[in-house]
Amino acid sequence: MIMNLSNPTISSHIIRSLPGFQEGNPTEDPLLLWLSGGPGCSGLCGLFFEIGPLKFNMVKYNGSLPTFSLNPHSWTKVCLENDWRIVSSIIFIDAPVGSGFAYSRTMSGYKTSDKIHAQHCHNFMRKWLVYHPKFIGNQFYIGGESYGGIPVPILAKYISDGSEAGEKPIINIKGYMAGNPATDPKFDRNSKIPFVHRMALISDELYKSAKMTCRGEYVNVKRDNLACQKDLQAITERIHNINEEHVLEPNCPSDGFLFNYSTADQKAGEEFQRMVLDAPLKILQFGCRNYENLLVHEWANNVRVQKALHVRMGHVAVWIRCNLSIIHTLDVPSVLSYHRYLRTKHIRALIYSGDHDMQISYLGTLRWINSLNSTILEEWKPWLVRDQIAGYVQEYSNYITFATVKGAGHTAPEYKRKECFEMFKRWISHKPLSSYMDPKFPIIKGHNGNVISKIKVSGGYASLSQGHFRE
Repeated sequence: MIMNLSNPTISSHIIRSLPGFQEGNPTEDPLLLWLSGGPGCSGLCGLFFEIGPLKFNMVKYNGSLPTFSLNPHSWTKVCLENDWRIVSSIIFIDAPVGSGFAYSRTMSGYKTSDKIHAQHCHNFMRKWLVYHPKFIGNQFYIGGESYGGIPVPILAKYISDGSEAGEKPIINIKGYMAGNPATDPKFDRNSKIPFVHRMALISDELYKSAKMTCRGEYVNVKRDNLACQKDLQAITERIHNINEEHVLEPNCPSDGFLFNYSTADQKAGEEFQRMVLDAPLKILQFGCRNYENLLVHEWANNVRVQKALHVRMGHVAVWIRCNLSIIHTLDVPSVLSYHRYLRTKHIRALIYSGDHDMQISYLGTLRWINSLNSTILEEWKPWLVRDQIAGYVQEYSNYITFATVKGAGHTAPEYKRKECFEMFKRWISHKPLSSYMDPKFPIIKGHNGNVISKIKVSGGYASLSQGHFRE
């Protein structure tokens, strides 16, 4: 489905206008393909919970169909700022096969992998452009979060190589985005211990001991390294009840049952299907962030909704947000080589992290970016939204921008939609994240009305100047 937001119809029952949000000039606006995580999560994750134009109204489920409201910070919206406008068209896709409403007519068709997933997306985009030729000249971007950090750079390479080889239609790829991205287990998983120490979840003494006994390797620990194992066990005991997606939020009852409904169960009996459909009501608690999984579960499994979305009935017995039981081979354990390759193609990259995510911490992401040996052009600076620090940004040579989103978890737009939208808006328009300041800055006046201090802006920084000034 492709979304171009203007004033979409919001129904208390179903969205009758999907696809078809229109605004601006879609034939010239940037085109973004959004890949969900998992692998096995539906494209509805990005549409409703991250960057799309609609969001669920968080009210306690009463048996009626969940309702929506507009997301004022959708990445599809129009922004007028100093006479420049940003509009993007976004394609949300159910991929790989087995996720969302995506299905295969044969069991062999459900077998997929990181490379197959990326190749299927590559084939899809070229075929999609054949059927929608007016979009061929648009600037093209790829985005994704969590596991999406794996297929995004692979797909970017496939598209770049295909266009260079003369494959038609040419896809005008300009950049890609990866949020809280899985990249390389050496960095992703080994950063967890330093992160929980920075978050004050373990003591200095325990961290120093683990750092010494494990020698920086906290995942592939040798069997005879009993001291390291003892320290890691002590750390596990201290953090086992922490919400890994956001360490400051409650650790609510898990809805993991909804994430492990295997493809083989698609032809299950009515009793089993009813159990799957009723499970969220018995598990999820209103007030918890994951309660939204109940709302989307009830909405997407409604027959009227599925007919409105033109879902081919009878192929997917039960829709679930993330099918983590798909037949998927992780054949690309690390995508660092893809990031290195894309640097030689002058393709821009925005890598960002919610700074309270323990699953894939910003520390690991920052470390693998530094391993690419790119030169730091602008070192660790705050970026602001409405005069408030929204995170920190570091600019690298070879077209890499790394940003943290302050107070966000896994994934960042689920927690900080406004800030993530501002980040996206500035990046896609080639504006530095850190140089943007609101036109009015705090001014401190004395008792006689004279200005005694004011904010001075230079190079994206705000500094306090003392003295007597006249406005």
